[in-house]
Amino acid sequence: MSHTYTASYFHCIFSTKDRKNTIPDDLRPRLWAYIEGTAKNLGIIPVAVGGTSNHAHMLLRLKANMTLAEALQKLKANSSRWMSEQGLSFEWQKGYAALSVSPSLVGSVRTYVLNQEEHHRKRNFEEEYLTLLTKAGIQHEPARIFAA
Repeated sequence: MSHTYTASYFHCIFSTKDRKNTIPDDLRPRLWAYIEGTAKNLGIIPVAVGGTSNHAHMLLRLKANMTLAEALQKLKANSSRWMSEQGLSFEWQKGYAALSVSPSLVGSVRTYVLNQEEHHRKRNFEEEYLTLLTKAGIQHEPARIFAA
């Protein structure tokens, strides 16, 4: 076969350093747009990018020759640099969660990512993160996951 076909979708979640509210309301839409543009420049399809003042969610479709770790390293590094260029002292957390998404569920995950502000009126980031890890069957120690 001479062509490669993939449908590799990932729901990626990561917070600001120490989960501090360091993404200002007025800058948030521009940050999400910057991440989307960076993803496109890297050949990644940013299906949805959203979040709140202390974390980001992305639904990405990766190209066949890019690892998830490489994609997230580049997106986090570039967006962190951009935030610093806006005059802010800014860092993302070191790690992330990445959950595979079936193509049949892309629509519902996209809606979830784009409605983070509304979603977090009911549940904080820590509760959401632990719930997502548990539902995905990812082993973790809740008492240690947010330790410094």
